[in-house]
Amino acid sequence: MTGALYVGEAVGLARSPGAERGPRAVPILIGSAAIGLIGAGVFATDPVSGYPPGTPDQASENTRVGWLHQIFSLPVFLALPAAAAVEARHAWRRGDRVWSLYSAKSAAVSLLMFGAASAGFGQQPRLVDRAGLCQRIAVGTVFGWLTAMSVRRLRAIG
Repeated sequence: MTGALYVGEAVGLARSPGAERGPRAVPILIGSAAIGLIGAGVFATDPVSGYPPGTPDQASENTRVGWLHQIFSLPVFLALPAAAAVEARHAWRRGDRVWSLYSAKSAAVSLLMFGAASAGFGQQPRLVDRAGLCQRIAVGTVFGWLTAMSVRRLRAIG
């Protein structure tokens, strides 16, 4: 459902009038992440780090479905921070320093937390117990940024 809503957001941003549209790359990146969310929802992840309870820390090998989940998830963790970074640059050029810094920090936090989550899920000892939390911070950060951007765009055209 979230992926479908973000497809709508990408289409709406692409169709926004003139100055409110922003860089063309932003709706494309959001759209690719939306498709990634839909695909990641269709294909279940492989068990990892003892979740669900009773499973080993690391599966002996990934399943085809698990690989598809990971491949579809990549745009969520990479394209959304890229969209925030593109928006940060655009906002900086417009002189909107606060929005630029918020967008840039959202991109940075999301990427850092994605890296930490990946290391944790890869069984890096210091991060293995925090991998799920890092993953949720990464996603929550860019989803919060998307919500803020949508509100800004709606206010600008409304």
